[in-house]
Amino acid sequence: MFYVYLICTVSNKKKISYVGFTNNIIKRISLHNSGKGAKFTRGRKWKLVYYEKLSSKKKALMREYEIKKNRKLRNYLKKKFTKEVYFAE
Repeated sequence: MFYVYLICTVSNKKKISYVGFTNNIIKRISLHNSGKGAKFTRGRKWKLVYYEKLSSKKKALMREYEIKKNRKLRNYLKKKFTKEVYFAE
């Protein structure tokens, strides 16, 4: 199983978001928060906002690309799910 996820910064300032994919979501979020994740995420604290479970790496990569490139969808997910983590299958 693979996951596509959306994380947002914890601070109350402007919400910065990041979209990624992984096969171990808990480990990946802790890597982002420890400064060992993607270069863009270093130096910030992150909160998991949204994730989807997909059956293959190919599907996960396609969905990640779709969310990254569709700013309207990304902003919708950010606004709707910032207060709690949402899981979609």
